[in-house]
Amino acid sequence: MKTTGKNPQGSFGNVSQQATGYYTLRFAGLFNLPIPLRFAFGIGVSRRKFLMKNFLSIALTVLLIFSINTKAAAAGLFGPPQTVSKEAGGLNTAIGYWYHEDTYTNGADHIIRQNEIYSQAAYGAKNIWEIYARIGVSDLKIFDVFRSADASTTTYKNNFEENWKFFGTLGAKGFYPINKTFGIGAFIQGTCYFSNFTDDVAGTNGILPGISPFTTDLKVKNLFDVNFGVGFQATVPYGTKLYAGPYIYYSEAKISLAANIPGLEYAAGNVSVENKSIAGGFAGIDIPLAKGFRLNVEGQYSDRFSAGAAVSYTY
Repeated sequence: MKTTGKNPQGSFGNVSQQATGYYTLRFAGLFNLPIPLRFAFGIGVSRRKFLMKNFLSIALTVLLIFSINTKAAAAGLFGPPQTVSKEAGGLNTAIGYWYHEDTYTNGADHIIRQNEIYSQAAYGAKNIWEIYARIGVSDLKIFDVFRSADASTTTYKNNFEENWKFFGTLGAKGFYPINKTFGIGAFIQGTCYFSNFTDDVAGTNGILPGISPFTTDLKVKNLFDVNFGVGFQATVPYGTKLYAGPYIYYSEAKISLAANIPGLEYAAGNVSVENKSIAGGFAGIDIPLAKGFRLNVEGQYSDRFSAGAAVSYTY
């Protein structure tokens, strides 16, 4: 009996479902599940054929959604498109460091800088998919955010600095091998910070003889980012993986000053800031070391350059 993935009686019944590939079989039972669900459970659908027919559509759909809705951060390595877990399925862990620079804007532009240290646990299989989670700590520096635009206000420092706040990251990636050397993959990765970044600033305001000292603090709250990208990979001798590709991203935070100070850019109350750029490119290399260890080095560029490295172990 020949089984087809398209129901001729329902070909024009639900245009939105057809547009996203949600065709159902005309037979009852498990084979009546939508193809994406049958693919996930391994029921009657070839994973290779599914990826070949739907990968580009999925990637372009997500890219379009993000392009329309993004305001703009990239946090941490994206890694090679292909999982480093064993083909039969298994765990891999990593320890990494990431140096991140970007430009945030809300009227005025401010360069931000972060140093992140994290630990990662991931599970992948079939050499085509992986899910991962990270926990780490990060600092935050915002340049010239305390610089006064009013000659009557003087601050004792210009830059915001706060150290070591915890963050968490979740991500997933899928990969399609074109041949033994080349392949293409896609990923999505999101990061959120569990607490606020806070820094104090002191200075004086007024004109002689009415100069008054002040002290206030600036808070950066609800900082998060989401990234989506497509990566092209080449596997060269000794299992080394070279990869590169484009990505788009969204990042946002709320900034509030404890008191209104003339000349300072931010006022009391929450003000949203976001990345100046919404897209960038990344490239990296993943090198096998010894006894299950690998070294991953990567660079990213959007409005500014970021880079980092991680050492992983495959169980």
